[in-house]
Amino acid sequence: MFTLHIVQGVDRVVHIGFLVCLPLVAAVLLSLVRANKARNAIVYVSAALIAADSLWLCFSQMGTQGVYFTFSSSAVDAVCTLASIAIGACIIAYAVRYKNVWAGILAVVQLVGSLVFDFTLAHAAYVEQGLYFDSLSLIMAFIIGIIGTGICVYAIGYMEDFQKEHEGEKDRRPTFFAIMFLFLSAMYVIVFSNNMVWAFTGWEVTTLCSFLLIGYTKTDEAIRNAFRQIIMNIAGGLGFLAALYFSAGVMGTLDFSQFLQMGMIAPALVVLPVTCLTFAGLTKAAQMPFHTWLLGAMVAPTPTSALLHSSTMVKAGVFLLIKLAPLYALSVIPSMLAILVGGITFCLASFMAISQSNAKRVLAYSTIANLGLIVSCAGVGTPEAVWAAIFLVIFHAVAKSLLFLCVGTAEHHIGSRNIEDMDLLFERMPKLARLMMLGIMTMFIAPFGMLVSKWATLVSIIDAQQVALIVLLAFGSAATFMFWAKWLGKLSGIAAEQEDVELTVHKSEWIALYAMAGLIVVLCALLPVVSDCSVLPYLQSVYGSVGAPIGNDLLWLMSVLVVVVAIVLFAGLNRQPKDVRKASVYMSGVSVNSEARTFINSMSGETEATSRNMYLENIFGEKTIKPIGEIACTLLIIAAFAVSLSLSISVLF
Repeated sequence: MFTLHIVQGVDRVVHIGFLVCLPLVAAVLLSLVRANKARNAIVYVSAALIAADSLWLCFSQMGTQGVYFTFSSSAVDAVCTLASIAIGACIIAYAVRYKNVWAGILAVVQLVGSLVFDFTLAHAAYVEQGLYFDSLSLIMAFIIGIIGTGICVYAIGYMEDFQKEHEGEKDRRPTFFAIMFLFLSAMYVIVFSNNMVWAFTGWEVTTLCSFLLIGYTKTDEAIRNAFRQIIMNIAGGLGFLAALYFSAGVMGTLDFSQFLQMGMIAPALVVLPVTCLTFAGLTKAAQMPFHTWLLGAMVAPTPTSALLHSSTMVKAGVFLLIKLAPLYALSVIPSMLAILVGGITFCLASFMAISQSNAKRVLAYSTIANLGLIVSCAGVGTPEAVWAAIFLVIFHAVAKSLLFLCVGTAEHHIGSRNIEDMDLLFERMPKLARLMMLGIMTMFIAPFGMLVSKWATLVSIIDAQQVALIVLLAFGSAATFMFWAKWLGKLSGIAAEQEDVELTVHKSEWIALYAMAGLIVVLCALLPVVSDCSVLPYLQSVYGSVGAPIGNDLLWLMSVLVVVVAIVLFAGLNRQPKDVRKASVYMSGVSVNSEARTFINSMSGETEATSRNMYLENIFGEKTIKPIGEIACTLLIIAAFAVSLSLSISVLF
């Protein structure tokens, strides 16, 4: 029966319910509305309300160390069961339609397993405190509510251009926007659910939403990549389901907080379910050998890529692993699995990013690499490593969303997403180029947040004496510097006056882009405040009294420098200098055509002057690096399951 008893205040549960239900309502409306103006109004209003409520909840509860609400409902349980049936039926229907045997088999196994669990063990493990929030879940709510809704707003203008490019095809934008908002609702379910069954339902919904968004264009490539995603993530979902069976059947609980407490008391007891949950998190976070599903997602429209990479899907995976961090500090097998798979993925994905000239693939490999670093920090399990992991999540989310949106806008206006085609973008699209440069600098240059977080990562793993991870971090970081620096150099080139092609960028796109850029500057400038008021309270609730791995004095110095860099980058953006003499491009020789950049070379032949980055495909190409990572990580996963299963059997029997 439905019960509700809130000691701490009903208002906070109402806000959680609002954040879960409003995107659902918006999704239903958007699926029905066909008129552009009405759809745009629904997106704007819904996004504003979701963002406002997320902000209110985060700021009003800042510093919260953990609040659990007595909330249970047979109606919600029934909805979860129906959702499992609907998800399974949908995937099976698509598998039959496109004749994908593996997707159909895995969907049937998960559907049957979910139904058996719902009608047997789920009722035996009653969860009284179904909802909770702490500082970590509030940080995630902030990311979902601000970045996720910003991407939805950006999609208004982008999808209008996208539809024009595919004129004659059926307009499926109602479905697209409906799935985007459904995605946000599912993410809120994951971050606020203390009931593991409810969290698993949100987990399944994100898998289905990703499948539908990746296959949005319905091309052969899109369908193939969508099925790759669904197969890999159903496999991860089966790992999550196996953990539910163990937790309910052996430990007698589906309360996640109780699961963590029991695991800290008896680490040997939970080694198998923690390994299963780690496996689920690795697949969702696109770690090797499952990284290819995220690369395949690049075939989808840019808002899909931005959403998957920044505020949803992959962030659900690392969120789960960060929540498990206290158990990693006590359980060697799942800890080493997370550390090594994450470290190998970070290093090798960074290498492969060097060989990419497609901007979206560079961003994809960068995402996979940074997620690997977060996974490794979670696997270390110390409070300093978790501090670094949380800040990596924050700054990766906002910087990567900005970069994906910038690439999408650039592609529509210069006709390419290739980095080599971004010559003189600083002149052709001055505002967009600066925003893109800000996003890139945030990812790898001091004093921006990602480098500060990586510094904290290095400090924490040195303190934990993880030698293998230190080596992987060193090589991966060097590769990171190389591929970001190449792109930044390409953007910053300036020559003769070029035609400004950004005059036709939609207002909705500028709103989202400037919101993300502003968020970067604010978060970097207030990094010490975020640490003291949000991250440290979470660590104190989990580990007791802790401090940040980097002193506040140094953090404040970094904050001031960020503001200075932002002012220098954007100062005088719309001011045109007066009395500037325009000269022809100097070719350091006999010029044939300055505008075409051609000159007479030393052999008296005509040569075009070009500037092209080195990509070293023969050394860092996917064919060279990919098999190494896939084989190594697959063997690690198999070994971890084998050892954890044997340990669990010895403990239980």
